[in-house]
Amino acid sequence: MSIKVCEKDPYSIVKARCVTEKTATLENLKNADSNKCLARCTAPKYVFYVHMTANKTQIKRSLEMIYSEKGIKVVGVNTLITKPKKKGRARRHYGKTARYKKAIVTLEQGDSLDNV
Repeated sequence: MSIKVCEKDPYSIVKARCVTEKTATLENLKNADSNKCLARCTAPKYVFYVHMTANKTQIKRSLEMIYSEKGIKVVGVNTLITKPKKKGRARRHYGKTARYKKAIVTLEQGDSLDNV
């Protein structure tokens, strides 16, 4: 049984922003001047948890609707689905983590989601 993603509600497509150390370094690539390769990354990138059945166009539209007051423009969306991993043990059975889908969103140069 598949769940249809509602086009009208952007919050059903984009669940939350992923905040980890890796995503923080990805967001700060635009400020990196020490390395010539990293200095080319002028567009900011942010990572979000999204609905499993959402496609890239739906993610782009919903992010532009959610952050419409900031006037952001999404340039690119890359998605990935993480596989469930074995965790812990309850008697003889292993548990599993949930699988989820992430979207790495590239914004237009000069745009930002941070409140500065």
